Amino acid sequence: MTRISTKYIASIKTIFPVLWFSLLGCFVAVVLAGRLYEKDAMALLVPCMMAIGGIFYMKVYAWVLVDEVYDCGDFLLVKNRGKEEAVPLSNIININTNMSVKPSRITLKLAKPGKFGAEISFAPPPQFNMSPFAKNDIAEDLIIRANKARAKGTAHDID
Repeated sequence: MTRISTKYIASIKTIFPVLWFSLLGCFVAVVLAGRLYEKDAMALLVPCMMAIGGIFYMKVYAWVLVDEVYDCGDFLLVKNRGKEEAVPLSNIININTNMSVKPSRITLKLAKPGKFGAEISFAPPPQFNMSPFAKNDIAEDLIIRANKARAKGTAHDID
């Protein structure tokens, strides 16, 4: 059983949002205490827009990530918020990677939805590569193995 998701998920899903909104809160407190909003209304509008943008970013890119994913050979063990599910590789119909966003993500589309829905997204461990077009080794391996598992399952169903 090998972990194929990042160990830094707590910082992505919890620590960064707390820091983001704490800093915005401090900024708003300074603006209110100094009555800077009387001189320029943008002093309150900008942090509000940043809070809305932060919520959107975290909802789309961070909070959808599961906590842990382990490769167990012919299935993946997925853990999120105290729940876990075994996802057979033969149930994965598509694997998308997006390495251009931070955190990087791998999204598994499932034939039969499970506890975590029809799609499971996780952040792979950081990989250093100078090329912006580099492929993720974990995703490439999963694509090959999921295709083989589906092909084996289809051949088995025919017999």
